[in-house]
Amino acid sequence: MKQSNGYIIGFAVACTIILGAMLSLSAVGLRERQAEARDLDTKKQILGAVMNFKEGDDIKSIYAKRIKSLVVDANGDEKQGVIAEKVDIGKNYKLAPEAREYPVFQFVDENNPNEVEAYILPIYGNGLWDRIWGYLALSSDLNTIKGVVFDHKAETPGLGARISDKEIQERYVNKKLYDQSGNFVSVTMLKSEKGNTLDDHKVDGMSGATMTANGVNRMIHNYVSYYQPYLNKIKAKLATPKEMPVMDTGKVNIDTTGLVVDTIATNKTSK
Repeated sequence: MKQSNGYIIGFAVACTIILGAMLSLSAVGLRERQAEARDLDTKKQILGAVMNFKEGDDIKSIYAKRIKSLVVDANGDEKQGVIAEKVDIGKNYKLAPEAREYPVFQFVDENNPNEVEAYILPIYGNGLWDRIWGYLALSSDLNTIKGVVFDHKAETPGLGARISDKEIQERYVNKKLYDQSGNFVSVTMLKSEKGNTLDDHKVDGMSGATMTANGVNRMIHNYVSYYQPYLNKIKAKLATPKEMPVMDTGKVNIDTTGLVVDTIATNKTSK
């Protein structure tokens, strides 16, 4: 009887060990699948700033063919040995701007990988309730917005959460970051949603979502400012000052665009 009990206990221990191993392997497999899903979603967001997808498109193949990535520091110098896709923008956001790593995703011509059609820059900030983020694509003139993708963690459904809607994001297409004198003015989401005639630097707001609009305004202004050293290096290589004025980064006023412009008075009002 004692021998029988020993067999039973031994069998139970073996089953426990086997079950634990199976659960461990299952957890590892789940983490891998989750990581792959996050990676695919990130690539889709990056590409989404410059192109629309059709059902059945192979995102991974398109990304591998059309995206060249690099990471620069606060001075605009490329950092060696750092993979852009591995940079956690959220963790970087907790650091001082001068200590962050800044990924750059170059969208290249389908037939000529040496011809950059757009520069896609990650952007990050705070909305009304929690963090917001996205990707801003600049055309090769480094002034015209080719497209944007916005997302959020906890903005209000039907209000601030609309930043993830395509209709809102398309308002930014073809807007300009610089005025005709070459001054950096960014693009501002207005206080209200009236469908008024807008200039190159304004987009309609979202009714009832002024604070989220403020967050988007700050996010775009600040991150374009952070990327200025890198953008200036590209401008110096590719164009004359008249075509692409090099911005004096010493005059960038960061963290001051959390203001929305009133569509009637066109005065900036603090919220």
